[in-house]
Amino acid sequence: MTFAHAAAAVPLAIWLYLLLARGGFWRVSRLLGPQVSAAEATVGAARRRDTGCVIAVIPARNEAEGIGRAVRSLLTQPLEPPIHVIVVDDVSTDGTAEEAVRAAEAAGAAERLTVLRGTQPAPGWTGKLWAMSQGVAAAAARNPEFLLLTDADIEYVPGEVTALADKAGADHLDLVSLMVRLSAATFAERCLIPAFVFFFLKLYPPAWIAAPRSSAAAAAGGCMLIRPAALARAGGLAAIRGCIIDDCALARAVKSSGGRIWLGLTRQTRSLRVYGSFAEIGAMISRTAFNQLRHSYLALAATLLGLLVTYLAPPLLLLTREPAMMAVGAAAWLLMIVCYLPMVRFYRVSSAYALVLPAVALFYGAATIHSAVQYAAGRGGKWKGRAQDVRSAGESGV
Repeated sequence: MTFAHAAAAVPLAIWLYLLLARGGFWRVSRLLGPQVSAAEATVGAARRRDTGCVIAVIPARNEAEGIGRAVRSLLTQPLEPPIHVIVVDDVSTDGTAEEAVRAAEAAGAAERLTVLRGTQPAPGWTGKLWAMSQGVAAAAARNPEFLLLTDADIEYVPGEVTALADKAGADHLDLVSLMVRLSAATFAERCLIPAFVFFFLKLYPPAWIAAPRSSAAAAAGGCMLIRPAALARAGGLAAIRGCIIDDCALARAVKSSGGRIWLGLTRQTRSLRVYGSFAEIGAMISRTAFNQLRHSYLALAATLLGLLVTYLAPPLLLLTREPAMMAVGAAAWLLMIVCYLPMVRFYRVSSAYALVLPAVALFYGAATIHSAVQYAAGRGGKWKGRAQDVRSAGESGV
């Protein structure tokens, strides 16, 4: 066997590993969280259960478009005692707070909504975490059993919070998190969003996250139910105050302090945020990609090489016209499709999208390069008008 043939076999070996030994991250049906029945998903038919006091904290900056639906979906959760929602208006200029109040009044639950006027972030804090910290501090006075740290664009089906609290109680978990169903309405989303979730789960296999002996830790920031005592043991939000990827940082802090964590998927609760173009999704990826690599250009090079070998090499091997290499490339691409197809079906898009994962990986690689370029230029990513992850003077990646 020549060196070329041996090198050609590497992508096949990688996909065999991902298929068989990466915690079954691609088996979507096994990753689903507690399901809400059709009866529970109807507000009038939902059965109230005593889950202890739950307080939802929503940091919101210029979220008027979706905050009303998010707040209403929480206030109508069938919980006993009823859930209380704290919206921290993070210096919005679009009437976010007013929309939240209108939604609570329409739901007949204005007394269960607290709107805090947030302040500009303190030094060393990201804007989101600073807003969350204000909400968590306000919630402490009510002595909740659980805090639901959630986003202003998440619409919950009735019964979802109860199901999460039940799971936390039954399995003695300190942090339970759901990767909510992201929008796949536009062509750009259908191409890229299933891959976004696929790549996340590949990086953080949920089976490893749940295993106490594994160091793997991650959460999905849109929906995190946490015990206040576990948050305190982890050092509170102050322990991760400067983290851009705050959800995974929180999960690491909770797990490293002895807490038990769990991450799953849901078909029902969903994000209201729609990305209308490839550029918008590219900006979303670029905002945190280089931070994920800890600003290391060596890690960037290794990541790009890994994308090339894992995703691009299989179809490229089909162009060699060398039978053995073509066979290896075809086998690797087939395994890639087998792993990715469950996620494509989860998002209910055409199975044909499973064929274009190599091109999607190329897009994600380009977005990661853009993230590094932005960081090197001292611009970093931007969210809601605030610069994030800005390179400090004299800092260099290694």
